Amino acid sequence: MIDLHLHTTASDGEYSPAALLALAMKAGVRTLSVTDHDTMVAVPEVCELGAVAGVDVVPGIEVTAVWQGRDVHILGYFPAVTPPGLEAFLVVQRGYRIERLRAIASRLAALGVAVDVDGLLAERGAGGQSLGRPHLAQALVQAGHAVSVQAAFDRWLGDGRAAWVAREGVTPERVIHAISDAGGIASLAHPGVGRGRRLVRLLAGLGLQAVEVFHSQHDLAMQQRLLDEAQRLQLMVTGGSDFHGDAGHRAGHLGRVGLPPEHFEVLRDRLRHVTRVR
Repeated sequence: MIDLHLHTTASDGEYSPAALLALAMKAGVRTLSVTDHDTMVAVPEVCELGAVAGVDVVPGIEVTAVWQGRDVHILGYFPAVTPPGLEAFLVVQRGYRIERLRAIASRLAALGVAVDVDGLLAERGAGGQSLGRPHLAQALVQAGHAVSVQAAFDRWLGDGRAAWVAREGVTPERVIHAISDAGGIASLAHPGVGRGRRLVRLLAGLGLQAVEVFHSQHDLAMQQRLLDEAQRLQLMVTGGSDFHGDAGHRAGHLGRVGLPPEHFEVLRDRLRHVTRVR
């Protein structure tokens, strides 16, 4: 099994890098990529552990862009564990996240639902970790303001809810260029979810190199539509479970949703070519 879309505690995943690797291996995954949001801090550890365990690890990331006021997620895959020049860009990305969390926390406080955002940032924001709304949701549960993370989103943190703050950030084109400049391959994540399909053709004209066809929220019909689109636009194909943890809505897909080997070979060959060129 090849799974190129996984998350750890370095962003909003439930498992540490070591625990995730062990869980993925138990599920039959033998080639994987950890693609945390706006950070690659977990990648070196996963690569080292993978080498010992005989698991093929592709250095990866999932970067958040903003298009027409909505999040757009772009996966990046690299031949290097620490892609040259990318970290400065990611520091800015994580800065956008911190500003948004503070703005949301301010709205929560005005609603009489206070959370210790400074404590959260001190505990979880150090060392290149990436924070987001799920971490605020967990803080709301721990403070007794919500019975579950989902309840926190439903009442306060979800899009359009009482404490929601629109994301600010860079365009998808800027993210694609940042990944490409660092020697990586940019792939549009889960385009079958929401308005993502509308972006495939647009971003292909702006340098996008791949599209995530195989995903836990893509049914067979969507996979075929995206495969056809990728072929028309001469895009590579990526795929993965997008596993975050046992409590998430994609929990049951680890070891079940992945990228077929023939598509992975195309991606791997392109990454090897990048290495030779650089």
